[in-house]
Amino acid sequence: MEQVISTINDFLWTYILLAALLGCGVWFTWRTRFVQFRMIGEMIRLLGDSAKKFDHGKRHISSFQAFAVSLASRVGTGNLAGVATAIAFGGPGAVFWMWVIALIGAAKDIDCWE
Repeated sequence: MEQVISTINDFLWTYILLAALLGCGVWFTWRTRFVQFRMIGEMIRLLGDSAKKFDHGKRHISSFQAFAVSLASRVGTGNLAGVATAIAFGGPGAVFWMWVIALIGAAKDIDCWE
């Protein structure tokens, strides 16, 4: 019984999950008309904006500070260890494919449905 569960688990986490994640990433990329590539200039402009521009006596955080906090909450020790393991087992090609998947998957994180 343990072997059957292990086989089903391996199939789901290897083939089904990979296909679902790639499929969703491509779908969101298409639906947002490649927003993660079209809006790179706007992203850099917003990250460069300072909170002091909008001060008016109130305390605010800049776009970059909000980005840094969001990134810190998403990237943890598990992700760092996972990347190190992927590089150790997959070599430099693993880094390339991680970047490709990250660029495709970035469309699902953008809140600009036009």
